[in-house]
Amino acid sequence: MKYSIDHKSPIPLHVQAEELLRKLIAEEAYQNGKVLPNEVELAKILAISRSTLRQAINKLVFEGLLIRKKRSGTKVNHSTISSKSNNWLSFSQEMKLRGIAIKNFELHVTWVYPDEQLANFFEIKPDRKILKMERVRGQADGPFVYFISYFHPRIGLTGDEDFKRPLYELLEQDYFTIASLSKEEISALAADKIIAEKLHIAVSAPVLFRKRFVFDQGERPFEYNLGYYKADSFIYTVESRR
Repeated sequence: MKYSIDHKSPIPLHVQAEELLRKLIAEEAYQNGKVLPNEVELAKILAISRSTLRQAINKLVFEGLLIRKKRSGTKVNHSTISSKSNNWLSFSQEMKLRGIAIKNFELHVTWVYPDEQLANFFEIKPDRKILKMERVRGQADGPFVYFISYFHPRIGLTGDEDFKRPLYELLEQDYFTIASLSKEEISALAADKIIAEKLHIAVSAPVLFRKRFVFDQGERPFEYNLGYYKADSFIYTVESRR
């Protein structure tokens, strides 16, 4: 292990340890099932106490990124994907940071007339078309999320953009639209026929539903996003700090 802790840094040791562990478990060997070094060995390498290291490990176990079992050690958990609400990243950027290879199963871009709810959110007339993007994404073994995004026409999107790029990176670099505020609603629902087909699950299977409202630096709404996640493959983690 080539990573080390900066004991002179103002960043708490357990926070540094957590970030190092995130980098470590993104390495190919650990993604392929290699067990992490035991706590005694790892604490010695990083020159920190076992309690400090355990605090960092517990955080990743709580997020669902690690599995810790007696007599078998700590390993990367491939059965769940975790999203932290305080990370201002696009889905692609967040998954890349976690070392998770994402596959696009479907990508559809169309122009539609907004319903009353969308027109009110964007503060536009219902006869003004908006761009709608649908994406089904997941890992090699199958999809786990179905996204539907609607965008305010003021952005200037044409529909010919390369939406395989990280979304917020594309909007910022090409259209000078910076995502600075996000409001979210999270609930559970039963999959209807369309969602079931997209996620390869049974009709009425449980789905985590996230509704996200995104605003630019002027607090103007520019994206209305709906996300449907397979309940058995996603953990949504909320972190608060005072």
